[in-house]
Parts: sequence; C-alpha cells; structure tokens
Amino acid sequence: MDDTNGRESIRAARVTQAHGPVRVRSRRAPSRPKANQGDDMGAPHDARKAWQVTVFLFLFMIVNFVDKIAVGMLAVPMMTEMKITPTQFGLIGSSFFWLFAVSGVAGGFATTRWSTTRLLLVMGVVWSLLQIPMAVSASLVSLVLCRVLLGVAEGPAFPIAVHACYKWFPDSKRDLPVSIFAQGGGVGLLLAGVSIPQISAHWGWRANFYVLAAIGATWCLLWLLFGREGPLETHTARTTDALRPGYGHEEKGSSFRTLLCTPTVLACFLLHFVAYWSLALSLTWLPAYLQLGLGYNGVTSGRLYALIVGGGIPLSIAVSWLVGRLLARGVSSRIARGFMSGAVLAVAGICLITLVLGDFTPALHVGLICIALGLVPTVYALVPALLAEIAPPSRRGALLAIDNSIASIAAVMAPVLTGMLVQHAGARGSAGYAAGFAVCGAMMIIGGLLGAAFIDPRRVTDTPVDALGQREPQPRAGLSQSD
Repeated sequence: MDDTNGRESIRAARVTQAHGPVRVRSRRAPSRPKANQGDDMGAPHDARKAWQVTVFLFLFMIVNFVDKIAVGMLAVPMMTEMKITPTQFGLIGSSFFWLFAVSGVAGGFATTRWSTTRLLLVMGVVWSLLQIPMAVSASLVSLVLCRVLLGVAEGPAFPIAVHACYKWFPDSKRDLPVSIFAQGGGVGLLLAGVSIPQISAHWGWRANFYVLAAIGATWCLLWLLFGREGPLETHTARTTDALRPGYGHEEKGSSFRTLLCTPTVLACFLLHFVAYWSLALSLTWLPAYLQLGLGYNGVTSGRLYALIVGGGIPLSIAVSWLVGRLLARGVSSRIARGFMSGAVLAVAGICLITLVLGDFTPALHVGLICIALGLVPTVYALVPALLAEIAPPSRRGALLAIDNSIASIAAVMAPVLTGMLVQHAGARGSAGYAAGFAVCGAMMIIGGLLGAAFIDPRRVTDTPVDALGQREPQPRAGLSQSD
C-alpha cells in the first residue's frame, strides 16, 4: 500500500465517523500485510536485526537475574556474618519487590512517551550504580533500602524488553524469540550458581556486587552502541488504528478498564502470578534449601542450582517451539497458548507437592524441583503473547507492565511466608523448606486449571488478527469500497 492510498484510507474512516455512513470509492482497498512484512509503508521485517536485538535482550535478562539472585546465593554467609534470622532474611528477599509493581506499571506507561531503547539503557545504568552500596552495606536497614531501590529500577525490565522485542517480530513469530531471551534469566541464574560461590570463596561475599556493577556497565556500553528501536508499528500503527472499528472511541479510559476486567486478561494475570511465586522462591530460598535443608556444601549447592536452572532451559524453549508449530498448523491460540500454559503449571505444581508426600532422597528432591522450575518459564513467554494478541499496540506496553506488576506481588509474599515456615520448623528446617515449595505447588495447580478454563482471546474480540498482531480493519456499516 503506497503512502497516498494510506492517507486516503485514513480520511475515509474518519469521514465515516464524523458525518455518518457515506459511500466512498477508492482506487484500491488497503492490502493485508504479508507474514514476512513488518511495515506496509517501507519498514519490512528484518530478521537479522531482529535477532541481533534479541541477543542483546537475552544478555539484558542475564544481568537482570544475576542481580536478583545475588542476595539469595549469598544467604548463608550474609546471615552468618550479619547475625540475620531466617525471617529477617525473608524480609530482605521480599523488599526487592515492595515497589516493584508500582515501578513496573509506571515503566509500562513510560513506553508511550519514550523509546524502549532509551528506557532499557537507563535501567541498566541504575542497576550498575546500585551494586556499590550493596557491597559496603553493614546493617539490615541499608540492605533493605538498597534492595528496594534496585527493585524499583528492575520493575519494568521484562515487560519493556518484551515490548521492545515485539517491535521487531510479527505476531506469528513472537513466541520463540521471547522464550529465548526470557531464558537469559535462566542462564543468569546458572552463571550465578557457578560463579558467586567461587567469588565468595576467594574474595568474600561483598566482592560479588563489584563484579555485578562491572557487568552491568559493560552491557550498557554495548546497548548504547548497537541497540535500536524496532520498525514494526512505528510507521503503520496510526494507519491501522484509524482503519480499526471505533477508532477515536476505544482510546477512552473506560475501554481500557473493560479490557482489564475481561476473563482472559484476568486469567493471564493469575497464571503469571502463580508462576512468579515459584520464581521468588527460587531466587530467595532455593540456594539455602540446597545447603541447610538438603545438606550440600556451598560450592556443590551452587553447581546443583546451576544444574536445576540449566536443565530447564531446553525444556522451556522446546515447549515454546511446540506452541509455534501448533499455531502454524491452525490450532487456536486458546489451545496452543492458554491450555499449554495451564498444563505446564499443573504438572510443575504436582512435582512440588510431591516433595512433602514422602521421605525422598536429596537427589530426588533436586530432580523434582528441576522439572518444576524448568516448565514454569514457558508461562513468561506465552502469557505476554496472549495479552499482545488482544491489546491494541498503543496499550500493549502498559498492559504487559500491569501484568508483570501484579505477578510481582507474589514475590513480596512468597519469601516472607516461606521464611516463617522455615523458622517455625526449627531443627527440622528441611521440612519448612519443603512445605514452602508445596504451598507454591498447590497454587500452581489451582492457577493452571483456572487459567486454562477461562483463557479465550476470541471472547475479547472476534476481529481477526493480521500478521503484525494488529486487529484487521473491518468495514463500518455504510462504507463500501469498489474497484
């Protein structure tokens, strides 16, 4: 579609809304974007650049998750040196998420004013700077304050990264790249499990934060040199929006509130919430569980942690690849994305509940946790794709941020509740850890079943979705086009 035809189409849609049904003759009807085309006005889908940006987002998530897990990996030396109780350490773990949700929503709405490229760079710089006071902290209060500020800076990270990725890939190709760069979090946990115990053994636990500051600064420099904003929707969003039914009316706030209250959106929020609960446990308590609950030493527990995380990466990518294949064969998004998300959570929940059903060996505990935590990250790719499928591009960043922020509330609750269970168990500390993971498992089973039952993007809109993930324009009553 050339630029002249694009302007004619916009004028035709606006004339209809302003003056009622009219008959408009057009030389050529707007064409549907091809699957391999990112922009019908001169910005095609560039696969090479798209995957280059995906690699940088992958590295971004590595830095993000190493920052998150650092305190959890250092639980034992920190509690020993600073005389911190399990409940107090749970407070440190949860403090990271106190303002995480608020900053996540704010960051999502910031995408309507600033480019994702700039926002990602600012976050990376702040993360690096906040590592220094962590390295010199000498009290519980200072540790909590630093973690709260770091949580504010990291709150919008994942939704903005997803939004940035979606600007490079059309809807039919989004699941795999998001799943891959989301695995950067898993790789970050793996690297942390191997390197943090070694750094602590040689230079002390505080040295880890200096290393994190240097790694974050390196990523910022690379992103400043090579980071780019995606072309999809940049040039055609206004054209497509103007041709969409109800243009000018659905931008009202009431429409957005209606979107937030639909069963599909609420079910997506629930799936992400219970998945995030398991993430919070793995970040805060899994390293301590391996050492104090199952009896492994610091270095061995770090390697086992890396094994648990590393074993789940190919599993999660395989599920996302399967979802892509199902969509390509015409399977509905409700089945391919919705049912699959619910199913993987239910299976993961069964694995975690099994931890308290018998007197199993430590190796079996590790195996069950590996399966459970390997399946869960699939949700982090499928739920955003479901939300992007039903949200207009202009609201997508905000909706993804709200989803991530609601999910992060689980990260405030999970560490504290598990810390209370561990402290209540006393000498039977392993039972307290297992109980905490079992509670998570029960939530995942319930959440997975409810999510699978209520997710159905067709209930939100029956309007077809084009190759860009945008709703196809539908002719209004009284508006006809002829050759």
